[in-house]
Amino acid sequence: MSNRDNFAGGFLLGTILGGIVGGAIGAIVGAKLAEESKPPENGTRPEPRPRKLKKRQFAEQAGMETARRSLENKIAQLNEAIDDVRQQLSHVNGTAVEETESVSAVVEEV
Repeated sequence: MSNRDNFAGGFLLGTILGGIVGGAIGAIVGAKLAEESKPPENGTRPEPRPRKLKKRQFAEQAGMETARRSLENKIAQLNEAIDDVRQQLSHVNGTAVEETESVSAVVEEV
């Protein structure tokens, strides 16, 4: 029976302490949120700043920039490889090098 008494006492003590700690945390967070939503003293209301949205947009922009740079590097590598192959083939076939320059300019535009 003493285990039940200890359990009931511990449960009651945990409930009370949990309520106090939870209430204190709720009061702190509530005060912080109320302070953020309070209009400034000059009467104009600032634009809302959704943090998650800005972080997500920044991450997407950074990812897009990284992908763009990667694609540009790969395109440059492909252009170099195409130019090398054309030069090798021009020596084999005897075609002019001027033709390869005009074609590589078209490939770079794409």
